[in-house]
Amino acid sequence: MKARVSPALLLLCAGTAIAQPASPDPVDLLMQSAQVWARENLDDRALAALRDVDQDRARELFGTLQNRFEGTYLYDLATSKQTAKSLVPLLQQFDSTQPYATWLNTRLDYLDAAEQLRHSMQPGPPKRGAPAQLPPPSHELQRSVWDKQLEKRPVPTRAKTYVPKLKPIFAAEKIPPQLVWLAEVESSFNPDAKSPAGAAGMFQLMKPTAKALGLSTWFPDERLNAEKSAHAAAKYLRHLHDRFGDWRLALAAYNAGEGRVSELLQKQKVKSYEAIASRLPAETQMYVPKVEATLRKREGVALAELKMPKG
Repeated sequence: MKARVSPALLLLCAGTAIAQPASPDPVDLLMQSAQVWARENLDDRALAALRDVDQDRARELFGTLQNRFEGTYLYDLATSKQTAKSLVPLLQQFDSTQPYATWLNTRLDYLDAAEQLRHSMQPGPPKRGAPAQLPPPSHELQRSVWDKQLEKRPVPTRAKTYVPKLKPIFAAEKIPPQLVWLAEVESSFNPDAKSPAGAAGMFQLMKPTAKALGLSTWFPDERLNAEKSAHAAAKYLRHLHDRFGDWRLALAAYNAGEGRVSELLQKQKVKSYEAIASRLPAETQMYVPKVEATLRKREGVALAELKMPKG
């Protein structure tokens, strides 16, 4: 799903002094990349829903933000705060685009967390001779930042209705019932949430994944059914845990795709999430510790302590 902008070619001349063209403006390159992403990745339903808003502006903002999510340098997310905040009210204006506003609202704290992580790694303005890129934050630092993010966050209103209904579904699928809180991270328990790339429902399932799990994605779109999407999400999580044998890797695969996680593990010849985390999309690098922090906040349990239901 990534869109990449090739660097401008330099004109190499021997023995003749020829003026070089000005370097491309990074902002222009980012906008071009955003437009490419929007053309290639915006779901048809998202395009249709955008008919009521400023389509060019919405596509540009979606593309810019998604490029940051799909890049691997998580600190870049901090630079997208204003982009995201300007996009939310644009999407909240109309019923057709409110599901996309819901999707984006649940991810605004990724941008705040990225800013906190960057400040912790490099307080104050960059110093002369400082590295061009900061090293990845430690697991301990990410835990601290996410615990602070969730410290005073109230339980989503819809959770009070859905958690008691969904926990038995997860248990029936032989998955720790505490993982229903994945829905807070994905959609704040809103079954109508949609992403611009085509994921939908409380557990943000993409069409191919949903179809493989037995859900209809046409009329009706069963991803928008809380109970049916919970069954599908639980089955998928169980499959991912069976494949990778680790909850962090399973969550990373749920967010970034199991093929990508498997390829990174094989390429790096490693077996742990920590060993590949910095090579995963920035969104995934935020997603996994946010899920962990949510479980600690809502259930008082660590991800590593989850036990598979018996029977």
